[in-house]
Amino acid sequence: MPAPSPLPTFLYKILPSAPPSPLPPRLPLSDLDRKDGYIHLSTSEQVASTADKWFDSFSELWLLKIKYDVLEAGTDGDGEVKTDNQAEIKWEEVGRGCFAHFYNGDLGSGNVKEAIKVEKTGTWADSLSLEW
Repeated sequence: MPAPSPLPTFLYKILPSAPPSPLPPRLPLSDLDRKDGYIHLSTSEQVASTADKWFDSFSELWLLKIKYDVLEAGTDGDGEVKTDNQAEIKWEEVGRGCFAHFYNGDLGSGNVKEAIKVEKTGTWADSLSLEW
């Protein structure tokens, strides 16, 4: 499945609770990411609908904001570019659209720009204003 055009500047990972601070070089995978074999990511336009579908009962979420070009380069959570079994983004069709999946890598202090706490006011769409 082709990537969106134009490509996003940022991708987001939704977390149900605060990540460690400071971020370690490698964050633990969620049960879903471990089961599926990749890290589920969303563009700014997909975060609200993903949050509504999977995190509707939560009153706050944390988002990891990740520069797309850093992940596309194969940068792992420790900040190193993996040259063997390279970490990579694949855009794949899911029932609700085309989503970014990060394979063969981790998220951490070396590839996450910042962690953002978001409190729900109304719907998640009402609560979010994210950079593409």
